Amino acid sequence: MPELPEVETVLRGLRGIVTGRRMISAMIMREGLRWPFPDRMAERLEGKTVERMRRRSKYILADLSSGETLLVHLGMSGRILVSGNRPGESRHGRATPGKHDHVVIDFESGVRITYNDPRRFGSMDLMASDRASLHPLLAMLGPEPLGNGFSQEYLCEMLEGRRSPIKSALLDQRIVAGLGNIYVSEALFRSGISPARQAGAISRRRIGRLVPAIREVLRDAIAAGGSSLRDFRGADGELGYFQHGFDVYGREGEECRNTGCSGSIRRITQSGRSSYYCPQCQR
Repeated sequence: MPELPEVETVLRGLRGIVTGRRMISAMIMREGLRWPFPDRMAERLEGKTVERMRRRSKYILADLSSGETLLVHLGMSGRILVSGNRPGESRHGRATPGKHDHVVIDFESGVRITYNDPRRFGSMDLMASDRASLHPLLAMLGPEPLGNGFSQEYLCEMLEGRRSPIKSALLDQRIVAGLGNIYVSEALFRSGISPARQAGAISRRRIGRLVPAIREVLRDAIAAGGSSLRDFRGADGELGYFQHGFDVYGREGEECRNTGCSGSIRRITQSGRSSYYCPQCQR
C-alpha cells in the first residue's frame, strides 16, 4: 500500500497540473470502490475549479470552488494517471477508458485525470471543506511526521507507558499519521532501535534520535519519488527508486550496511507484517 512518500509524490505531480483548473466532465464507471461513491458525484464535480491540492496522512485532498473537498485514497493498487494537454505537451486523442479505469475527469485545459485501480481497495468521497477535518477517515489522525506537531516531546508523551512494540506504535495512525511498514523499518534502523523494543521503555535520548530519523527517511524517499513496490507509479507514470536504497526492508539474510557491523538483516513477523532489522545494530 502506498505510504506517505508515494502519496506526496503523486500530489506534487498533480498540483501544478490541476490547481486553478476547471473540471468540464466527470465519468464515473462504477458505483464505488472499497465503499460506494458519494451521491451525484459527477454532478458535484463538473464545472468546479480545483482551488487547492493538499495531503493529510495517506489521503489526497482537492479543495473545490463549490466549498466541497474531494478525498482520494489509493488503496493497494490505485493509480492516478495524467494524459492530455500538460504543459509542454500537445493535445492528443482520448483513449477509451480501460477495464480498471473507474473515474475519469476532463479539465478545461485539456488535461485528463484517470483513477485506475485493479483491486478496487481505494476510495473517494466528497465533504464540506470547512468540516473536512471531521471526516471519519481523518478525524482521529495524529500529527504529520514532517510537521511541527511531531516532536521529541510529543512522541515521548504518546509512548509513555505503552507496552506494545515500537514498530506497532509508530504504525498507529492515531499517534503519527502517514507512516507505514517500509519507512518505519528504515527509520528504526537509522536510529538503532529494535522494532521489537517495548515502546514505553525507550529512553528520551533514543526517541530524540528516532524523530529526526523518521523525518530524514521520509524526505529521502520523497526526493527519490517513493518506492516502486508492486503497482506504485507517480502521476507522471514514472517509477520511484527509493527501494534501491533500502537499508533493511526486503534484505533478509543480507549484510548490514553499517560500517564495521558484521551482522545480517533478520526478518520477524509483527501483527502479520514483516519487520526487517539488524539485531547487532538495533537494540
